[in-house]
Amino acid sequence: MSKRSIVLGLLCASLLCAVCYFNDFILQQTFLTGNNMPVAVYGLLILFVAAVNPLLGRLRLRGGELAVIIALTLAVCCVPSSGLMRLFDGILMIPHHRLKTTPGWQQQDVLSLVPPQMLADPSLAEDTALTGFMQGLGSDLAPIGLADVPWSAWRRAYLFWVPLLLSLWFSLLALSPMLHRQWSEHEHLPYPVSEFASSLMPDRTGGLPAMLRQRMFWAAAAIVFLIHFNNYLCRWQPDVFIPIQTSFSFAPLTRLFPTFQRGGGGGLMMPTMYFCVIGLAYFLASDVVLSCGIGPYLWCLVSGAFATYGISLTQPLDGIGGASVQAKGLLSFGAALGMALMVLYLGRRYYASALRAALGCRGGDRVEPHVVWGLRAFLALAALVFAQLCAVGLDWPLALVYTLVLYLFFIMMSRVMAETGIFYMQPGYMPHTVVWALCGAAALGPHQLAIMLMLSMVLTGDPRETLLPYVASALKVNESQRLPNGRVLPWCFVALGLGLAIAMPVTLYIQYRFGVPQSDWWSYSVVPAMPFDNLTAVMQKLRSQNLLEPSLALSGLGRLGSLRPEGTGILAMAAGAGLVLLFSCARLHLTWWPLHPVMFLVWLTEPQRRMAGAFLVGWAVKSLVQKYGGARCYQQLKPAMLGLVAGEILGAIVPCLISAVYYGVTHEVPPRFMVLPS
Repeated sequence: MSKRSIVLGLLCASLLCAVCYFNDFILQQTFLTGNNMPVAVYGLLILFVAAVNPLLGRLRLRGGELAVIIALTLAVCCVPSSGLMRLFDGILMIPHHRLKTTPGWQQQDVLSLVPPQMLADPSLAEDTALTGFMQGLGSDLAPIGLADVPWSAWRRAYLFWVPLLLSLWFSLLALSPMLHRQWSEHEHLPYPVSEFASSLMPDRTGGLPAMLRQRMFWAAAAIVFLIHFNNYLCRWQPDVFIPIQTSFSFAPLTRLFPTFQRGGGGGLMMPTMYFCVIGLAYFLASDVVLSCGIGPYLWCLVSGAFATYGISLTQPLDGIGGASVQAKGLLSFGAALGMALMVLYLGRRYYASALRAALGCRGGDRVEPHVVWGLRAFLALAALVFAQLCAVGLDWPLALVYTLVLYLFFIMMSRVMAETGIFYMQPGYMPHTVVWALCGAAALGPHQLAIMLMLSMVLTGDPRETLLPYVASALKVNESQRLPNGRVLPWCFVALGLGLAIAMPVTLYIQYRFGVPQSDWWSYSVVPAMPFDNLTAVMQKLRSQNLLEPSLALSGLGRLGSLRPEGTGILAMAAGAGLVLLFSCARLHLTWWPLHPVMFLVWLTEPQRRMAGAFLVGWAVKSLVQKYGGARCYQQLKPAMLGLVAGEILGAIVPCLISAVYYGVTHEVPPRFMVLPS
């Protein structure tokens, strides 16, 4: 672990936080981070190791140094785009704009339900703060300066949110060594994305890694790259180049299966061949790959079967839109809870020893010092997160439940990433919906619900880029290079703080320079409205039931007498947990059992619907190779499968680089081009 690797790592992290938002939402290219296998990190790694590092002579970077750089860069990938900045400023400011055009919000005065420090304050900068944010203040001929940004309108909100974000992220960083130790060394989880990165690491002298000397690797990578680059050229010259289809439509076949069609299976019959999914699936257990591929199809059959009898699993039980209480979301939470119980059971000895050591108690197995201190820091920082939620106005029983669900949310995402390599995922629920279902709207009251809705939108609004899976990948890469994670992690804290300090002002400047990206309807229109649309609906419902005034008067433990749990939601939670526990026990005791319980954590989510077809192709390829080629053929084809992953990543990052150069020269936005889901 050299000084130059730390400096270069911090520089790469800073650069990523400075340019990511511009690439994603102004140039509209493949998201640089975009998922838990960011093309900005792994794509540039391939280009550097293959083309730049061999030319540096004695200055070549060794594998351990590159592992440190990757770790520090991965630590900030949750900041500049979907993980935070894609939604953050819009959630804080756009509600003020929507209030002017939404009579229901005005009648219910829903913005007053949110603590003022959770929203931006456009009144401090007259009309510039709001209109400039929506429409932009600059142009190509007259760009704005830093002084033109109305910073004062954001000061109050940033002073609340930044400490909360850092407390949450630092606590997850502190917890990661304990989780990684158990998952990697005791349970031997595969970490497919990390294994791909490790295969690209130079040797001890900085020489070309063995994988990059394999012809099969480059042949597969070249084929995939040329497919995507041809499609990129088609965006520039559609009359010259012929696109190569990577998506296929079998939609007419859904008419043959009415139950499947009623369950929303039409979209699954238009699969996209994500080559990186096919390549990573080759290195996973067959039951994991099959479960990830077949899960969404089974969900559509289950959902369609219930719909046949007039029972909808997708309609809101309370509230409206994506932030409402839904049976399918609570089914996902139940599955995550069941998986958490299995994770605790499998690691009960190590987790108990670590907790005893952190609390200063004797007994138990030996635990590494950095794990002990990390767990102590986690307990302190988690308590700080809980205290901040209470300070903003959330009653302590609700704050406690919300905090526990929030940490479960992130830990289970990391577990799925480590076990399955699903790099693009969303859990299918938000923390506030769990508390809402357990208590009922009348027991919560509009004020408490408003706080939790705002927290969920900011912290979990688009969890496709999440800190803990990034850190898990980084720790596994460091482990492959025999680096002490206890020395690398403190610098991840530094990188994360530095990245946030850069991303926030840079993103805000870009937004006031160009205006919010209205083409991104999710961040511009949907998410900022979710809290207040739900508050409007809940207040109207409570008023019609004569429960609004009593709910406003409740506080603390006094809410216990008004609890009205959502029965269908509780049943869905129990079903999700039961399915996971049942399949886990079957997998542990029956050698022939074909499915993995992780299926229930992802089977109803939109990301998995997009990737299901590629997982099934990956499962078929692996099964055929093992059956007809044997173990030797399976080993021989590994470079080709890694080449598929590398080719797709290069097919995404190279157009991003070309588009950035084009904009820098012409100041014109290039044609939009996406390789991975966006």
